[in-house]
Amino acid sequence: MEATEILVIILSIFLAIFLFVSIVLIGLLIKVTLQIKKVTTAANKAVTNAEALTANISKVTSQAFLGKAIINQLKKLTKK
Repeated sequence: MEATEILVIILSIFLAIFLFVSIVLIGLLIKVTLQIKKVTTAANKAVTNAEALTANISKVTSQAFLGKAIINQLKKLTKK
Protein backbone atom coordinates (compact mmCIF):
# COMPACT_ATOMS: atom_id res chain seq x y z
CA MET A 1 0.00 0.00 0.00
CA GLU A 2 1.25 3.39 -0.89
CA ALA A 3 0.85 6.55 1.17
CA THR A 4 -1.81 7.92 -1.15
CA GLU A 5 -4.00 4.84 -0.69
CA ILE A 6 -3.69 5.13 3.10
CA LEU A 7 -4.61 8.82 2.93
CA VAL A 8 -7.64 8.03 0.77
CA ILE A 9 -8.80 5.40 3.27
CA ILE A 10 -8.31 7.77 6.22
CA LEU A 11 -10.14 10.58 4.44
CA SER A 12 -13.04 8.34 3.46
CA ILE A 13 -13.38 7.14 7.07
CA PHE A 14 -13.40 10.73 8.35
CA LEU A 15 -15.93 11.75 5.71
CA ALA A 16 -18.20 8.84 6.69
CA ILE A 17 -17.95 9.83 10.35
CA PHE A 18 -18.65 13.47 9.48
CA LEU A 19 -21.68 12.45 7.39
CA PHE A 20 -23.09 10.35 10.24
CA VAL A 21 -22.53 13.10 12.81
CA SER A 22 -24.10 15.72 10.56
CA ILE A 23 -27.22 13.56 10.03
CA VAL A 24 -27.58 13.12 13.79
CA LEU A 25 -27.10 16.85 14.40
CA ILE A 26 -29.70 17.75 11.76
CA GLY A 27 -32.19 15.43 13.48
CA LEU A 28 -31.50 17.09 16.83
CA LEU A 29 -31.82 20.53 15.27
CA ILE A 30 -35.23 19.62 13.87
CA LYS A 31 -36.37 18.43 17.31
CA VAL A 32 -35.15 21.64 18.96
CA THR A 33 -36.90 23.84 16.40
CA LEU A 34 -40.16 21.96 16.94
CA GLN A 35 -39.84 22.44 20.70
CA ILE A 36 -39.12 26.14 20.20
CA LYS A 37 -42.23 26.40 18.04
CA LYS A 38 -44.33 24.78 20.79
CA VAL A 39 -42.90 27.12 23.42
CA THR A 40 -43.56 30.22 21.33
CA THR A 41 -47.11 29.08 20.65
CA ALA A 42 -47.71 28.59 24.37
CA ALA A 43 -46.15 31.97 25.15
CA ASN A 44 -48.33 33.62 22.52
CA LYS A 45 -51.45 32.07 24.08
CA ALA A 46 -50.36 33.25 27.53
CA VAL A 47 -49.82 36.80 26.28
CA THR A 48 -53.21 36.80 24.58
CA ASN A 49 -54.88 35.61 27.78
CA ALA A 50 -53.02 38.22 29.82
CA GLU A 51 -54.10 40.97 27.42
CA ALA A 52 -57.72 39.86 27.67
CA LEU A 53 -57.50 39.73 31.46
CA THR A 54 -56.03 43.22 31.73
CA ALA A 55 -58.66 44.56 29.35
CA ASN A 56 -61.41 43.07 31.51
CA ILE A 57 -59.82 44.36 34.70
CA SER A 58 -59.43 47.84 33.24
CA LYS A 59 -63.11 47.88 32.30
CA VAL A 60 -64.15 46.90 35.82
CA THR A 61 -61.76 49.24 37.58
CA SER A 62 -62.68 52.23 35.43
CA GLN A 63 -66.37 51.65 36.18
CA ALA A 64 -65.62 51.24 39.88
CA PHE A 65 -63.53 54.41 39.87
CA LEU A 66 -66.29 56.31 38.09
CA GLY A 67 -68.89 55.02 40.56
CA LYS A 68 -66.70 55.96 43.51
CA ALA A 69 -66.16 59.46 42.11
CA ILE A 70 -69.89 59.95 41.61
CA ILE A 71 -70.65 58.74 45.13
CA ASN A 72 -68.01 61.08 46.56
CA GLN A 73 -69.52 64.03 44.66
CA LEU A 74 -73.02 63.11 45.86
CA LYS A 75 -71.76 62.94 49.45
CA LYS A 76 -70.17 66.38 49.08
CA LEU A 77 -73.41 67.80 47.67
CA THR A 78 -75.61 66.27 50.37
CA LYS A 79 -73.36 67.54 53.21
CA LYS A 80 -73.85 71.18 52.16
